[in-house]
Amino acid sequence: MTSISSMRTLYCAARAQVRAIHCSAARNDAVVISGRKLARQIRQEARQEVEQWVAAGNKRPHLSVVLVGENPASHSYVLNKTRAAADVGISSETILKSSSISQDELLDLISKLNNDHNVDGLLVQLPLPEHIDEREVCNAVIPEKDVDGFHVVNVGKMCLDQSSMLPATPWGVWEIIKRTGIPTLGKNVVVAGRSKNVGMPIAMLLHTDGRHERPGGDATVTISHRYTPKEQLKMHTKIADIVVAAAGIPNLITADMIKEGAAVIDVGINRVLDPLTGKAKLVGDVDFEEVRKKASFITPVPGGVGPMTVAMLMKNTIIAAKKMQKPTEQIQAVRAVAM
Repeated sequence: MTSISSMRTLYCAARAQVRAIHCSAARNDAVVISGRKLARQIRQEARQEVEQWVAAGNKRPHLSVVLVGENPASHSYVLNKTRAAADVGISSETILKSSSISQDELLDLISKLNNDHNVDGLLVQLPLPEHIDEREVCNAVIPEKDVDGFHVVNVGKMCLDQSSMLPATPWGVWEIIKRTGIPTLGKNVVVAGRSKNVGMPIAMLLHTDGRHERPGGDATVTISHRYTPKEQLKMHTKIADIVVAAAGIPNLITADMIKEGAAVIDVGINRVLDPLTGKAKLVGDVDFEEVRKKASFITPVPGGVGPMTVAMLMKNTIIAAKKMQKPTEQIQAVRAVAM
């Protein structure tokens, strides 16, 4: 009887321990990834790189930003970029143009900046007025100065796993995943959104070969878009190890769509009316409060991907400065050999 009683006691204790483990696991919310903290780390790296570059006798990197129109969000984004540039030691200028500027006038301005040797990085803040072809404008910025990574040459190189200027937001997402230690090799990933500037590049970075010149994530990636039925999207997200939401739809990704322990990266930035305050507020594409109860990692909005976008833009400006310096170095090398 004693042995049976002891076994029963051990069995009950074991069941209680298992129950406690499951209950405590269920109560643990996801790790909230601080994009601000990671961005500070990257900006510190950029600051050191600029200091070393200038100390070696090179010109301080310079970023030119062309801002067309009076879009308040665009003005806010550009201000964040120029402040970040000052923080890491990059000189910058913002060239303001009226929304009435013609496409030819804008292309002429870009051409002048392309040929200005003082300008290392160049970007035209999007969106542009409807009468201007954004694709033509993006392709007008020479690839070497294209710190947005939107030129067709840079996009093509990225798709071929070659070194290129990477779009800042997708690169920011990739750095979040890598620096947080979220595994991608052989994992299932869903990217909700197929935009050419965000969704598509994120998918390319995550699925391409990790052994190539520009290493990728070696993940199995599914891309959804506006014509993907919600139930079909849910079928994919339920088995995804990583979900990247970049569709621009508030609360598109809900808790019932996520498997336990998935990593969720929210790229969405949506302005909605807060029913409690009656004021506008920023939300992402993910139902943050509910999804965090199931996910292992999650990024907030704001404070997640946004700061990383600006940080990666600074890294691109440094890359551009070094690319623009190479022709001069090559000329000097040829002259030295000739002498």
